[in-house]
Amino acid sequence: MTLYQLRKLVARYFQEMRWYSIVLAFFLYGLSSWLLLAWADEQALTRWPDFLYFLVVTSSTVGYGDLSPGTEAGRYVVSLFVIPVGLSLFALILGRAAAWVSSQWFKGVKGLKKLHVQQHILVIGWNGQRTLHLLNLLLRERQHMAEQQQIVLCVKAEIDNPMPDCIDFVRVESFNLDADMDRACISDAAVIIIDNEHDDITMTTALYANQRNAGSHILAYFQDESLARLLQTHCPNVECTPSVAVEMLAKSAFDPGSSALHHDLLSVQEGQAQYSVTIPNLAKPLSVGQAFRALKEKYDATLIGLADHSKRIELNPPSEKPLNSGDKLYYIAVNRIRQIDWESLYVQ
Repeated sequence: MTLYQLRKLVARYFQEMRWYSIVLAFFLYGLSSWLLLAWADEQALTRWPDFLYFLVVTSSTVGYGDLSPGTEAGRYVVSLFVIPVGLSLFALILGRAAAWVSSQWFKGVKGLKKLHVQQHILVIGWNGQRTLHLLNLLLRERQHMAEQQQIVLCVKAEIDNPMPDCIDFVRVESFNLDADMDRACISDAAVIIIDNEHDDITMTTALYANQRNAGSHILAYFQDESLARLLQTHCPNVECTPSVAVEMLAKSAFDPGSSALHHDLLSVQEGQAQYSVTIPNLAKPLSVGQAFRALKEKYDATLIGLADHSKRIELNPPSEKPLNSGDKLYYIAVNRIRQIDWESLYVQ
């Protein structure tokens, strides 16, 4: 066997070494170094923890010089065994650690890792710039929330993580396979947003998501409103959002500025926007009229709608209508109201 073949064989052996083999090799290296230094009568170098300090500093070639062999035999042991073998092991450990970190980063960017998240916002589907816009809106909305939920993008498209510093990313073969969707922790998601290029994929994905995590808040975007109605017939807890572009055109034709008005209500970048809040347990009855006046006077917010326990939304509810715990109020304001003093809403 030539020197080249021997070097190639040794290199391949070290590349295929497992972590437990590397730890065992380092332990044997440390034990043999201590025995050789003890044989060389290097008493100052074999005392604990000076020995560990000397071994790490020497094998990593840092070499502070505060500890060094004092005998001739000790110098031979250090120069012929401790430094060469230690340097090789140290380089191997650093190389393996760097390779592992690089591999984990690569898997994260490519969406190949299994995530470990809970109560997150899971976005399923990829629509190019529309999905990027959605993610940016979610990130801006999250800034005003007390709980900073993680955002996970799950796609089938051959893309890398579009926002590696802001969101988690999973790439799957199918949105209906347990093994794939478990990597996105679909069963532990608090909110699931489904938006695909084709409504049939959105439909099947929404049915699957409802079966895996019926307790989450599931939203599905449809271009065909008839499919949205069909899905709600089978899964009434799924919130379906149809395309309203044509409706906005018709509305603006008779009420100019309607499309811009609705855009501002949905925007989180500037101007007034629409938000919601759930009513907690109240000490005494509260009416829509009382809440309307108090929200305007104390928070400069305008109450526009109400959703009861059946999730039926009523726009511009009558003033005398009572509010109950668990109902959801929809309001317009410059920013989300972080904390409402409900006791102050009892205005005559």
